[in-house]
Amino acid sequence: LAGVHRSGSAGDLSGGAVHHLAEETPQNAHGTGTDPPRQISAKACVEQTFPDKTNMLHKREVQNMGKFTFTQTEIPGVVVIEPQVFGDDRGYFFESYSQQQFDQAVRPVRFVQDNESKSRRGVLRGLHFQKGAAAQSKLVRVVQGRVLDIAVDIRRGSPTFGKHVAVELTAKNHRQLFVPRGFAHGFSVLSDEAVFQYKCDNFYAPQSEGAIAWNDPDLGIDWQLPAEEVILSPKDRAHPRLKDAEELFDYGIDYYA
Repeated sequence: LAGVHRSGSAGDLSGGAVHHLAEETPQNAHGTGTDPPRQISAKACVEQTFPDKTNMLHKREVQNMGKFTFTQTEIPGVVVIEPQVFGDDRGYFFESYSQQQFDQAVRPVRFVQDNESKSRRGVLRGLHFQKGAAAQSKLVRVVQGRVLDIAVDIRRGSPTFGKHVAVELTAKNHRQLFVPRGFAHGFSVLSDEAVFQYKCDNFYAPQSEGAIAWNDPDLGIDWQLPAEEVILSPKDRAHPRLKDAEELFDYGIDYYA
């Protein structure tokens, strides 16, 4: 965790990441070197790197549950998950998902579809969501390479409407991000190549596809790539800005009901 920052006010549409977790895995987090393998929690990393900024992660937002650390970001419901990694001279082992612990720490979710994509540096996918009854939660991670993962609150009426969480996911840090229903999701590839995996709690429904422009100035997202290096699909070049989107989500509706 090399950085946690907050910008913009929660009630306007000025953009800004209210929670940014960047890549830095402390030495021996995976059992390398002379120290035994140990669990590295999000809060511990923040305290080591930014001792004067630990208030950015409220103490009650971090749950250590044995095999996982769950960190609530400053947008409620968006959760960073870090597994306990056991490493030695053979390599490492960790559980990447536990339904029991996930349901207790995050929310009960039944994932029904797993997806994987492979992309080269500069590829940007997003900002995507599925509308209405087809809305999806996503649990995302990287198994090769490095990406910047983004979740944008697109629930009209939300105190954090138009705000986003930015988390660096890498094959090294094993970090995951839970993106709940009511959010748009996207990522940019920062390594030469990246393999991206994610679980969904609703099936792909092309008739319900929705999206927001990746470079909407109101969102203020720093994708950590020069604009001229961004590689987009034809569809991702043509999405509307958030303020022009016709169908989003309503903060007052429970999309899990």
